[in-house]
Amino acid sequence: MKILLRCLPLFFIAFTSFKDPSKRLETVPDHSYIVRRVIDGDTFVIEDGSSKGTKVRFIGIDAPESRNTGRKLIGYFGAESKKYLTERLKNKHVSLTFDVAKRDRYGRLLAYVYIDSILLNAELVEKGYSVTMTVPPNVKYAAYFRELEGKARLHKAGLWK
Repeated sequence: MKILLRCLPLFFIAFTSFKDPSKRLETVPDHSYIVRRVIDGDTFVIEDGSSKGTKVRFIGIDAPESRNTGRKLIGYFGAESKKYLTERLKNKHVSLTFDVAKRDRYGRLLAYVYIDSILLNAELVEKGYSVTMTVPPNVKYAAYFRELEGKARLHKAGLWK
């Protein structure tokens, strides 16, 4: 009986971890995923085998809102940011890597997104389609993103025009 009680939590963890297909994504950080659609300039959906897909939020950046959400109004350069990301991700496979926290309070995966070994998070900041947004504990590239934002401001790129 004591052995059964000790093993019960292990069985619970084993069975509940396979319940949600999006949870499996966290175990294969360098796997390639097909982009299903772009929500806005810093969030998109990947194919994961489920009917809805999995929402992915870029770590370390924040793009202006591209639509009214009820809480936030459309931001300056929001539509342009979404359009650029949509074109950049169209018919592409992306690779995801993670930092300390893998999900935000809304359940979205938090990731560094790569296309052909290019860190897309950095590209969006460098070209002025987003600003930096550091949310601890995910701080791996925070200084690098701030440096790129400074260059984008200096060159009046994107939303810094």
